[in-house]
Amino acid sequence: MWGIPYLFIKIAVSELSPASLVLLRTAVGAGLLLPIAFVRKDLGPLLPHWRWIVAYTFVEVAAPWFFLSDAERRISSSLSGLLIALVPSIGAILAWATGADDRLDLRRVAGLGLGFLGVAALVGLDVGTGDLGAVGEVALVALGYALGALIIGRRLSGLPLFGVVASSLALTMLVYAPVGIAQLPRALPSPQVIAAVTVLGVICTAVAFLVFFPLVAEVGAARATVITYVNPAVALALGVAFLGEPLTIGIVLGFLLIVLGSVLATRRAAPAKSSVAFSRSPDLL
Repeated sequence: MWGIPYLFIKIAVSELSPASLVLLRTAVGAGLLLPIAFVRKDLGPLLPHWRWIVAYTFVEVAAPWFFLSDAERRISSSLSGLLIALVPSIGAILAWATGADDRLDLRRVAGLGLGFLGVAALVGLDVGTGDLGAVGEVALVALGYALGALIIGRRLSGLPLFGVVASSLALTMLVYAPVGIAQLPRALPSPQVIAAVTVLGVICTAVAFLVFFPLVAEVGAARATVITYVNPAVALALGVAFLGEPLTIGIVLGFLLIVLGSVLATRRAAPAKSSVAFSRSPDLL
């Protein structure tokens, strides 16, 4: 399921504003999960942790989904998917900086360098100056996703899964309701847009979160984000096949560098045998 949202976001924003799309997507997801969470009595245990629920909602859902929807009005879905592939690299930096057990050795530093070099290749070869703002928005999305995975692993992993996901979607829905409703089109959207919103809400939201949370609990936040390795390949293939997006040298080069960099940056460091390692800050999360 990862890698397909970018295609459907691109389709949806052709007729919907970013705020309306976020509203509808979260409404579908919350409508599916809230009743289950209520029946399972999964909402009550969240109250003592409400600050972290709000923080997670902001960095993982409310802000990133708006930024991504807005960015895809100006850049291709495949480019968005490629840039999101930076999430594992950013996650590795955050895990190291906030006191995870992983060391930041030279191999990981090289991986991070390759990843960001891939972004430079994408931006330099395929992005016009008028689209740099959209690239910046997607970079914020990647940062938010990495922070969200870290919060799940450090602060929310012991809480009921349905409750955390359902409450995050419901909070985002309520925040976007005033603007999202006001910006809804007067006419009923096309069948393609309705289908895109449905897929985004059901598959890419409700189901995706329910798969991702156990993954974080099993392998940790930084390595759970490696699932975004499939993002660029799937997003690129769908964008080229269904939207006619170009396959350029910049995209191919950026894809190779970002994925290779992410693999190196998220591999577990070997036991320290030399002094070549980097210190980190105390546990911040």
